[in-house]
Amino acid sequence: MVSRKKTRSIYQLKITLKDIRPPIWRRVQVPSDVTLNYLHWVIQFSMGWSGSHLHSFSIQGVEYGIPMPEFGFDGMELQDERLVKLSKVILWEKSKFSYLYDFGDSWEHEILLEKVLEPEAGIAYPICIKAKRACPPEDCGGSWGYQELIERLQDPEHPDHEHMLEWIGGVFDPEDPEFDEITSRLKRIPKDTTHFEGYF
Repeated sequence: MVSRKKTRSIYQLKITLKDIRPPIWRRVQVPSDVTLNYLHWVIQFSMGWSGSHLHSFSIQGVEYGIPMPEFGFDGMELQDERLVKLSKVILWEKSKFSYLYDFGDSWEHEILLEKVLEPEAGIAYPICIKAKRACPPEDCGGSWGYQELIERLQDPEHPDHEHMLEWIGGVFDPEDPEFDEITSRLKRIPKDTTHFEGYF
């Protein structure tokens, strides 16, 4: 019998930030054999987060993340995401799982495996193929705080308008996902993310 080397698949994932309307989402393609830690950085960089807060995955009732016993997170029964490949926990198209970023603001993302594809020649994965709307600013208070921030930024008569404008850095377009920046950031993810700190 002639053995054939198995070609790795490409997972097309839709990452949607929950509890915000109109929706904020990204469509990315990643190799199926990446670790969950690698996927963490794909989510961070495609959405536009900074990676400065804690995070976890919830997949079929199991929590994955980076155990931090020194900070009291060893009792969470957290499986080490650096040791788990995406293809081992997500197998079927239309499977969904959750990714939580910033345990204070609680940014919850729904991740849908839309398609399992063959890799295309000449494509360097991961890639983002579509993006809708800008990522909320860090530390703005979660989905409710973000909605309030947008209302204040869009109302020049609001007493907090100038303060919020200054806090945000003077410019913020909630409709602009900065697609070209996403592509650039994804290229900076190393093959081994075990010690990657992710600053962009």
